[in-house]
Amino acid sequence: MRSDTITCGIERSPARALLYATGLTKESLSKPFIGIASSFTDLIPGHTHMRKLERDIEKGIHAAGGVSFIFGVPGICDGIAMGHKGMSYSLSSRELIADLIETVTNAHCLDGLILLTNCDKITPGMLMGAARIDVPAIAVTGGPMISGRRNMKKLSLVRDTFEAVGRTQKGEISEDELESLEKEACPGPGSCQGLYTANTMACVTEALGMSLPGCAASLAISAEKERIAYKSGERVVELVRKGVTTKKIMTREAFDNAILIDMTLGGSTNTCLHIPAISHEVGIDIELDRFDEISRKVPQITNLRPGGEHFMEDLFYAGGIPAAMKRLEDVINDCETVSGFSTKEIAKQAIVYDDDIIRTKENAYSKEGGIAVLHGNIALDGAVIKQSALSDDMMFFKGPAKVFGSEEDAMKAIMNKKISKGSVMVIRYEGPRGGPGMREMLSPTAALVGMGLDNSVALITDGRFSGGTRGPCIGHVSPEAMVGGALALVEDDDEIVIDIPNRKLYAVVSDSVLENRKEKWTPPPLSVTSGCLVRYAKNVTSADKGAVLQD
Repeated sequence: MRSDTITCGIERSPARALLYATGLTKESLSKPFIGIASSFTDLIPGHTHMRKLERDIEKGIHAAGGVSFIFGVPGICDGIAMGHKGMSYSLSSRELIADLIETVTNAHCLDGLILLTNCDKITPGMLMGAARIDVPAIAVTGGPMISGRRNMKKLSLVRDTFEAVGRTQKGEISEDELESLEKEACPGPGSCQGLYTANTMACVTEALGMSLPGCAASLAISAEKERIAYKSGERVVELVRKGVTTKKIMTREAFDNAILIDMTLGGSTNTCLHIPAISHEVGIDIELDRFDEISRKVPQITNLRPGGEHFMEDLFYAGGIPAAMKRLEDVINDCETVSGFSTKEIAKQAIVYDDDIIRTKENAYSKEGGIAVLHGNIALDGAVIKQSALSDDMMFFKGPAKVFGSEEDAMKAIMNKKISKGSVMVIRYEGPRGGPGMREMLSPTAALVGMGLDNSVALITDGRFSGGTRGPCIGHVSPEAMVGGALALVEDDDEIVIDIPNRKLYAVVSDSVLENRKEKWTPPPLSVTSGCLVRYAKNVTSADKGAVLQD
């Protein structure tokens, strides 16, 4: 075992002395050492319940004959960090978490890992770290929050708080009503209730084979989540004894399964960053266009918020990810998973409990999957849109550009009612380098929806969007403006064309005009001058490459 490095031989006497100081017995030193990478914090609702899950995992590890060690992993709540400079730290924290997993696990020669995670960048960061060091590992995602209630109406964070800001500004609801929604939309622990980024990544993790069946959709407050945590603790000890490491689970076929489930559920566009970043750690390159290839082949069989009316709790009771896999049994790859069952076996054993929440392919909500990848003269390396959260009459759109150099400037224009119907908002210098950190644009997009402009105004950015975004919102425009991408050359009133069926995004501007503008263009100064974001900006790659750091 890896842990023999610190427990065996007379030269390891000092290491053993320090381990004894933690309360270990001599017998414990010969057992598998399992790290529990816990992202517990009382700052993020998606993580406040994890102390109990830590205990459940510990019990499972001990029952299987292992020794558990908890270590902390930082976490950021994108909802709290949204709309201000704090969001610059969200995506960059993914790399920090991956490095932390590698550092602690290798420094202490741990034999295996449980990744106790939940929110947006924490899950991919942990998976990246575990993939990099190639040890046996199982992810336990903390589970979705239940819906809120107001006058017996089901509430969710995005629809009923973020979008309510625009409704308040428009005068549809009062500030007292907004305060009431604030207090009732999020009733307790768990990741936000729709198919936003945290829950999408939980579903992707399960489809990838890195968590036990049923883990993704099992609710944060449920006893089922506690049982899964216990079983995960048991199972990881068995993986250590059998030598089943992350690279044996994370194969190219398994990543295709992850994208397949992502597309058929209509998940967050952030997966176009995270899946390639995770695969990069095991030496597998996934091109952005792979998402589009799979999306064109698989229908969307669920319709969860933000685009639909179902919640993650509905998906849980309908059968969860195993039930979704059952609907795709004929196209899903048969891959090994951490459970010991293959994906085909899991799909075969699954039961679909509701044919509307998880539809058949023949009765799908849409004939294509949730994400479309667009190309054109302002997105030579691609851009993404969540077409599952878009009305049919917005699949083709054109209008004059209204250009902004930051999210803050764009938000001011929206709140001051300076945005005209039919226009295309362009928010640039918000990419991985330009932000830096590729901030999410949920505040402006939610404000547009709340003000009733989501079917008459489009938004394009080299930043990214929350999984809660809906409407004609195109992100990840690559190359980004800060490195001289053509988005930097767009001017007010340039006509922008969005053609989703034909996967086109372009400005009606000649190549010669763009070239002339490029000759006069100079990049703006970086908005930060010290700290970790400066290092991040210098080393981060393009969004179409997963925004990973340069090797």
